[in-house]
Amino acid sequence: MANISKEEVKHVANLARLAITEAEAEKFAQQLGAITKFAEQLNELDTTNVEPTTHVLPLVNVLREDVAVKGLDREVMMLNVKEQENGLVKVPPIITE
Repeated sequence: MANISKEEVKHVANLARLAITEAEAEKFAQQLGAITKFAEQLNELDTTNVEPTTHVLPLVNVLREDVAVKGLDREVMMLNVKEQENGLVKVPPIITE
């Protein structure tokens, strides 16, 4: 991986709508270059017999059976409703003309 230039840092900062000075661009270019150089060390590892993983621990999702169950009776539910009309919950309008 090539070193990251000040111009690339300024370009990314512009895309992110960040205002940075010339000194900051130089500093960030050096820091990002050091990070990528450190990350390049991973290319030196022999990973031919290593299984790809997404997590260090073997995790399994535990999902319940998707079974339809009877909900609350309408009459019981409507006891908690402030206003109703024709068996439906009446709410105030949110858009007015």
